[in-house]
Amino acid sequence: MRDRPGKSDPLADHRFLARVSWAYYVEGLTQEKIAAQMGSTRLRINKALAEAKRLGIVRISIDTRHSQCFDLEARLTERFGLGRAHVTPEPLGDTDTQTMVGAALGHLLTDILRDPAVRRVGMGWGGTLNIAMRHVAPLARPDVEVVSAMVGLVEGSETNCAEITARLADLLGARRRYFPAPLFAGSAASRDAILEIDVFRTVLEGIRSCDVLVLATSDISDRNLLIRSALPGDITAEDLRAAGAVGDILGTVIDAHGEPIDHAINRRVIGIGLDDLYAIPDVVLAGGGAHKVTVLRALLGRGFVDTLVTDAATARGILDMP
Repeated sequence: MRDRPGKSDPLADHRFLARVSWAYYVEGLTQEKIAAQMGSTRLRINKALAEAKRLGIVRISIDTRHSQCFDLEARLTERFGLGRAHVTPEPLGDTDTQTMVGAALGHLLTDILRDPAVRRVGMGWGGTLNIAMRHVAPLARPDVEVVSAMVGLVEGSETNCAEITARLADLLGARRRYFPAPLFAGSAASRDAILEIDVFRTVLEGIRSCDVLVLATSDISDRNLLIRSALPGDITAEDLRAAGAVGDILGTVIDAHGEPIDHAINRRVIGIGLDDLYAIPDVVLAGGGAHKVTVLRALLGRGFVDTLVTDAATARGILDMP
């Protein structure tokens, strides 16, 4: 939105106030940079930030309800039958897309977790969820159980599912439950044997009974935590791409139609299946960037995603796909 002579006062426009606030408080841009990017003046940007505080748009965090790309959200919701879509604006500066999407996811999770009906939350892994934890507000929810929806990696990492689960549980004062298994078994037979063990059956049933399940996804490249740190030694990313893979969700590797590829890796996954996701009341999928458009579109086409968190450029890319 540009500040042009002869137009209505942008200080009365909540979209303008929220966009300026997001750029300043989340992206960390200076008032001069925001003014240059938005065709305004530093004085007007300064007044906008003050007005945003006065109106309550800026509190401890940015009120993201006023900073969404409403048209894209409406189109995504209608096309894919979503319960809701949250689309972040494109960065004005050098802030990366993952930071923007992660911040929006953190604010959304705060709102979700204020609902007393939410008692069990499942968490996936990845950089987007890691960033989201920095933006979740502390809440007193000792009645909540936070569950690892995927295994924890052997090596320590902020993007590890176990670490993300622990951090969210600490923010809520909540109970936690981890998934004490490898992501992939050595063979389909050993996978079946592992899933017969009582402790694993109990954990899997806990994941299936989540009120909210928060997941991220990525393509088949080194940007994907699965490819970097969890892929079995006898399987390569090239093997998966040759079988038609475009990405993964919960360790299941999928094609452009959202179907598990016909590959041994999917017969070795220790976790819940894609069909289990339909029974979970709120499956939250977060991701952004051009490399994720195809896999996000594939997963949305399956119909089990209830909430999507992404950025404007990725949203347009998804909607432009047939």
